[in-house]
Amino acid sequence: MRVSSANSATRTAVASARSIVVKIGSAALTSLTGGLDTDRLDRLADALETRMRAGSDVVVVSSGAIGAGLAPLGLSQRPRDLATKQAAASVGQLALAHAWGTSFARYGRVVGQVLLSADDFARREHHRNAQRTLDRLRALGAVAVVNENDTVATEEIRFGDNDRLAALVSHLVGADALVLLSDVDGLYDGDPRRGDAQRIREVAVDADLSSITVGAGGVLGTGGMISKLSAARLAAAAGVPVLLAAAQAADQALGAAQVGTAFAAGSERMSARRFWVRHAADSRGALVLDAGAVAAIARRRRSLLAAGITAVRGDFNGGDVVDLVGPDEVVVARGIVEYDSAELADMLGRSTGDLPEGLRRAVVHADDLVGLSAAR
Repeated sequence: MRVSSANSATRTAVASARSIVVKIGSAALTSLTGGLDTDRLDRLADALETRMRAGSDVVVVSSGAIGAGLAPLGLSQRPRDLATKQAAASVGQLALAHAWGTSFARYGRVVGQVLLSADDFARREHHRNAQRTLDRLRALGAVAVVNENDTVATEEIRFGDNDRLAALVSHLVGADALVLLSDVDGLYDGDPRRGDAQRIREVAVDADLSSITVGAGGVLGTGGMISKLSAARLAAAAGVPVLLAAAQAADQALGAAQVGTAFAAGSERMSARRFWVRHAADSRGALVLDAGAVAAIARRRRSLLAAGITAVRGDFNGGDVVDLVGPDEVVVARGIVEYDSAELADMLGRSTGDLPEGLRRAVVHADDLVGLSAAR
């Protein structure tokens, strides 16, 4: 693992970012006994306001809907069954949105609530609609507060935690940086409760973190260090620098950014279309490739032609995202397919010159293809 203890260009990039997504964890806003803590929320809003007055455009990804609904419903612990979680979210979401609106109203700001589900990222048109909504809210001077739509999400189609949602939103809005604020003050090389663990200040984009031991989420949240680390690496690898810090240090995190752990961004920003293909879209099927086709798309970044396809799996349409599978059954890439599955059945293994004139374009164009061995 390559890390650096010196002040870095990554922290400078976070501190000077003109557009920033800030994710706030449940534990920073709620408690099991008191529900939503408006004093803590106000202090976070103060720090966000200071950053906005300094010239930054801020989108907030706020957890806490389920936690905010526990006390009003007389629940003493976070529910495990889906129906009770959704019931708590339906109560808590109102309280959470009202609290953010009231807090920012102190500064004359309007808050717009944006509830997103995994399906909104999986479907290209929904993805674009979410992007347009967030862009318009920001253009109108409103503070966009984003949360997962817990009242309708099922276990099968949810993000799993708001850390991943924040990473997706950071790319959706073209943010210059992502700040993850929660009850942890950074990434450690071991369990910080043991007393001998050291906080890692900087993580390089290609750092090997396989030796780092991280824990699961707390009682109020669904995330934990595992989800934060995953979200940070996802955003950073796609070109967005990330700062992981404690919500109690929000002033410093949104100021000079000299707290927490900074994750360096990849050298090349992934396009919105390629990011969607790789991280957000649902795969509707699969194409099985021969070894030559795998080499062409994975190593030489060529378009996929019919000649290299040996089998078609699933029922999909042109424009859907499909997995590209090698002879060893390993998924090597994802891409937007140009043909329906029924059309491809008659094209397998045939050279371009042997196909009818209307079927001679690439099956998956190189511009719509993303390898899964590295974020590009």
